Amino acid sequence: MPITIMGDKEFENVPSIKSKALRINLNENIYGTFSEIGAGQETVRNFFRAGGASGTIAKAMSAYDKDFSDAIYGVEDDRRYVTEARLKKMLSHEINLIEERISREKHPNKLFFSYANTVATIDFAKKYKGHGWVGIKYQVRPEEEYNEIILHVRFHENDARHQQNTLGILGVNLIYGAYYKYDNPKKLLRYLYDHIDKDQIEIDTINFSGPRFEKVDNRLMSLQLVKNGMTEAVMFGPDGNNVLPAKILYKKNILALRGSFRPVTKVNMDMYERSKELFFKESKVDKDNTEVIFEITLSNLRAEGEIDERDFMDRAELLCSLGQTVMISNFQEYYRVVEYFSRYSKQRMGLTMGVNNLIDVFDEKYYRHLSGGILEAFGKLFFKDLKVYLYPLKDPETGEVTTSENLKVHPRMKELYKFFKYNGRVEDITEFNPNILDVYSREILQMIQEGKEGWEDMLPEKTTQMIKEHNLFNYKENKKKAQTEA
Repeated sequence: MPITIMGDKEFENVPSIKSKALRINLNENIYGTFSEIGAGQETVRNFFRAGGASGTIAKAMSAYDKDFSDAIYGVEDDRRYVTEARLKKMLSHEINLIEERISREKHPNKLFFSYANTVATIDFAKKYKGHGWVGIKYQVRPEEEYNEIILHVRFHENDARHQQNTLGILGVNLIYGAYYKYDNPKKLLRYLYDHIDKDQIEIDTINFSGPRFEKVDNRLMSLQLVKNGMTEAVMFGPDGNNVLPAKILYKKNILALRGSFRPVTKVNMDMYERSKELFFKESKVDKDNTEVIFEITLSNLRAEGEIDERDFMDRAELLCSLGQTVMISNFQEYYRVVEYFSRYSKQRMGLTMGVNNLIDVFDEKYYRHLSGGILEAFGKLFFKDLKVYLYPLKDPETGEVTTSENLKVHPRMKELYKFFKYNGRVEDITEFNPNILDVYSREILQMIQEGKEGWEDMLPEKTTQMIKEHNLFNYKENKKKAQTEA
């Protein structure tokens, strides 16, 4: 038994990169190829240095020259090389070669894998930090279909050699995790950063597929990326798969709606439809080149304290069913959302918000951490080609409707508000449904959870149907409980 000293604390021992590579190498059944394009052979180098790699590495290659790469993997329609499509071609091509060249009869216990990455590291001017796609296609049992883990990374280091070294460590962590942590994808995700600082590299997209990940919801994995501080924001589409933000937002007109969407109400959809109509009327907006984003912040997800993953998935189900693209972010302030979008697009942007949200935007307490305070925040928010579309608020007691014309901000902010209002940066949504201004998500949620009647008419028909059919927000259990108690 190992010696323990009084006062010792339990801790998780993280294997070194050499230990991880050596464990893979010493397994006589794990056998595969390494294809690394654009940043050297840093992952496979770790396996060579660990020793015992002759039984693991079938082939290591770098098809660095574009013509040679095209000759092996084919030409991409967009003529680009650092893409998800390219990575998938690499993985499939190399697995097919292993299956063709290695006899299953002679090696019945072999667990084949293909590891690949296609990356662009920092440029000489150090203006473009670089990014890349990394993935593994592999078996856990010889008779099983292949599993796949594919992720996108953004480099933050300012030296190409450091980026290459970081990528090599990440590659080892991915291969090790794929084989020894596949039963717990959340932990596998965290272990990708073993011996790497989060300031070095960002993972902003990850997708799991295959028999070992049949029960994995990639939307939940995207939430983990933000929750664990691996990235600031992630996006997923109506199909439930994570999508690369750059692919969705690049050079697009962007209209964003922030909310809790707990659940999606007729008000949410009215805001969406009405603001979209106004946005499309803008002179610089191309309808066919516009992306609408429904954004949920971590602060909204933490409304009840800790993040409830089931609650998050309920919201995701509803938004996806309505055909929406969803962004999960850790941006509390709106200016940070605009800064994020500005990474990918210089086109016109719009923010759809309610009166209370706009009042919060003009609250100084949210900008005390900035040296320039609210003026710095507003400089970042409005110096871009951005407009706010304001949805009215009805006072439940007096019935008064608040718009940008009678909205009241703090007296110190009054002149600042006037400046943006009169310069056309705030536009009222005047065409709206007055019959739904009394609809509030929190009240509907309470009715659903308490099993009360009458909430159905306040939601889009498809949303109501999904809540009932899929037991979202604990609808059935709570209604049954309420009936029993009655």
